[in-house]
Amino acid sequence: MSTQTPIALITGGSRGLGRSMALALASHGTDVVLTYRSNKAEADAVVAAIQQQGRRAVALQLDVGKASTFAAFAGQLRAALNDQWQRSQFDYLVNNAGIGVHASFAETSEAQFDELVSVHLKGTFFLTQALLPLIADGGRILNISSGLARFALPGYSAYAAMKGAIEVLTRYLAKELGARRIAVNTLAPGAIETDFGGGVVRDNADVNAFVASQTALGRVGLPDDIGGAVVALLSNESGWINGQRIEASGGMFI
Repeated sequence: MSTQTPIALITGGSRGLGRSMALALASHGTDVVLTYRSNKAEADAVVAAIQQQGRRAVALQLDVGKASTFAAFAGQLRAALNDQWQRSQFDYLVNNAGIGVHASFAETSEAQFDELVSVHLKGTFFLTQALLPLIADGGRILNISSGLARFALPGYSAYAAMKGAIEVLTRYLAKELGARRIAVNTLAPGAIETDFGGGVVRDNADVNAFVASQTALGRVGLPDDIGGAVVALLSNESGWINGQRIEASGGMFI
């Protein structure tokens, strides 16, 4: 990787965990390109917050569930890199964007399943493929999974199955991109207080207390816990970590 200021692309960087990742990386000297699906004002606010830290940032619209748009997005990204940084490549890809579906296995519809495939599995697979020419040799890819790929909670069979697939995909990417010195890892958050899944972990006191009681460190995770983990995994000091699943859950269900 070059000695220039690193640039990270974070999908779904306008809210929730993606926002915390973007702000944490910026505070540690990384410039940021973030994507948002629909809320431009929210994304622009994150860009402004990053700029207030003295870093450069750009927000680009992207629906990771629509693989047919990825070639055009890669073109937009290439133009943004040239305009804002006079560079042709970026350093870190964080595949974070996602949706939640909570339904029992017996009641999960084909439409729900297909949407999860499009966003979490097909989206991650083909967006990464489309962006490979724009990722610098020696860069990093970080795929976001979930603690639910390790422990099972009723209602998340389809969602967790997608994340399990991402964890396998991570190892294959690490193997195939090794010749370019691109390290690829999985970060699996535990239950975090965000608006994900309707904000149930954050807003439902019973759920929050249950999660805390099942977590070795005695509390529910916060977005900044994940932002800090992303900074650590993308740091120069973590360059020899490759093809791994790292869980950031405070020791949930251990």
